[in-house]
Amino acid sequence: MPASSSTPTTDIDVIIIGAGPSGSIAASLLHQQGKRVIVIEKQHFPRFSIGESLLPCCMQTLEEANMLETVNQAGFQFKNGAAFRFKEKYTDFDFTDKFTAGHGTTFQVERAGFDKLLADTAISQGVEIRYGEAVKAVDLSGKPKLTITDANGEEYRLEAEYLLDASGFGRVLPRLLGLEKPSTLANRSAIFTHIKDNIGSKEVDGRPLDRDKILISVHPQNRDIWYWLIPLSSDRCSIGVVGEPRLLGDSDLNLKQRLFDMVSQEPGLKKLLADAEVLRECAELKGYSANVTTLATDKFALLGNAGEFLDPVFSSGVTIAMQSASMATKCVVRQLNGEKVDWQGEYARPLMLGVDTFRTYVEAWYDGRFQDVIFYDAPDNKIKQMVCSILAGYAWDEANPLVAESEKRLNLIVELCR
Repeated sequence: MPASSSTPTTDIDVIIIGAGPSGSIAASLLHQQGKRVIVIEKQHFPRFSIGESLLPCCMQTLEEANMLETVNQAGFQFKNGAAFRFKEKYTDFDFTDKFTAGHGTTFQVERAGFDKLLADTAISQGVEIRYGEAVKAVDLSGKPKLTITDANGEEYRLEAEYLLDASGFGRVLPRLLGLEKPSTLANRSAIFTHIKDNIGSKEVDGRPLDRDKILISVHPQNRDIWYWLIPLSSDRCSIGVVGEPRLLGDSDLNLKQRLFDMVSQEPGLKKLLADAEVLRECAELKGYSANVTTLATDKFALLGNAGEFLDPVFSSGVTIAMQSASMATKCVVRQLNGEKVDWQGEYARPLMLGVDTFRTYVEAWYDGRFQDVIFYDAPDNKIKQMVCSILAGYAWDEANPLVAESEKRLNLIVELCR
C-alpha cells in the first residue's frame, strides 16, 4: 500500500485537496481512467467528522468507485429509512418504497472509520494520498500550482493539469481565491456528541427505537429546533441538536450541559436517553451553511462542502459530496483527453439541480411547510414515494415531479395538506 510522501512529483494530471468521501471517490474514479492523481490531506486518518447518516443514493457512487463491496462488508449500522417525531405525531419513510429506482438501503457510520476505509480503499487501488500536508497557496496563472507544507513543515510545490477541492468545511480554494459568499440560509449551529445510549427496551408512545432509521425529533414548543438521533451500533448513537444559536440554551453553560438541557425539553428523547453515557467531548459547529461565487472553471472544481453546504437536516452533505465527485471527474477526464468542457453547463448547473432541490426542502422544513407535509396524517402513497426519493438522496431525478419543479409542486402539496 503506497505510503504518504512529500517527494516532488511531475506529470500529475489532477491534484485533489482533501481525502474525505468526495476526495477519495474522485481519486478512485480518475485512477480507473488511467489518470495520475495525488491527494493532499491536512489531517491524519482516522479523524472525527459529523455527517454520519448516509443516504441510499450514495451507494451508486460507491459502486462506481469499486468501493461498495468493501463498505458492505465493514459492519456499519444498517439503515433503511428515516423517522420523524413531533409531539404525539410520528411518521417514517421506508427508502425501499420510493419513486426513483436505485438502492433503497444504506448505512449509518462513524465517519472516522468510514472515511479512513474509503481512503484506504483508494490507496489499495493505486492512489497516492499524502497525509499531514497543508495547501498554503495556489497559482492559477498557468497550469494550477500549489504551495504545500509537508508533515515536517517544509514547503514544496506541485503542478497539475487540473485541481479538485474536496476539503469540506476547510474550504481551501474558496478561502485562497476569495470565492466565498454568504449563504441564503439562516445562521444556525449544531451541538453534538456520541453516547452509549443504554436505551434497552425503553419505548416512546409504545414504540421502541428503530435502530435501522435516523430519528429526527422536533422541539415541542419551537419547530425551528430539531434533534438527530443516529444509531451507530446496538448500543451507540450520535445525538445532536440544531437551531439558531440564541435558541440553543444558556451560553454560560458548557456544551454538554447545553446539549442535554435541550434534549430534556423533548419528552421522547428525554425518556429514551435517560441513562445515556457521553463517550466523547461535545462539540459545536457554528454558522455551517456556506456558498461560493464559482463552482468550477477549466482549472479547478469545488466538490461537496467546499462549494456549498446547506444544512444537516436531511443528511444531504455526503450525498452531494459523492455526487459532485462523480459528476466532476467525468468532466475532468474529458478535458484531460482534449475535449472542450463547458464547466458551468456540464458540471455546475447539473450539480446545482440536486443542491437546489435539497435547498427547497431545507427552507420549507424551517418555515414549517415541509413539516406539515411530513406529519400529515393521511398521506397519498404516490406523493409519499416522491418525498421518500428526495429523502433517500435522489434529488437529481427530474422524472420526479418534486424535483423537476420542487418549489411549485411542494407548495401545491402543502396546500392540500393544510
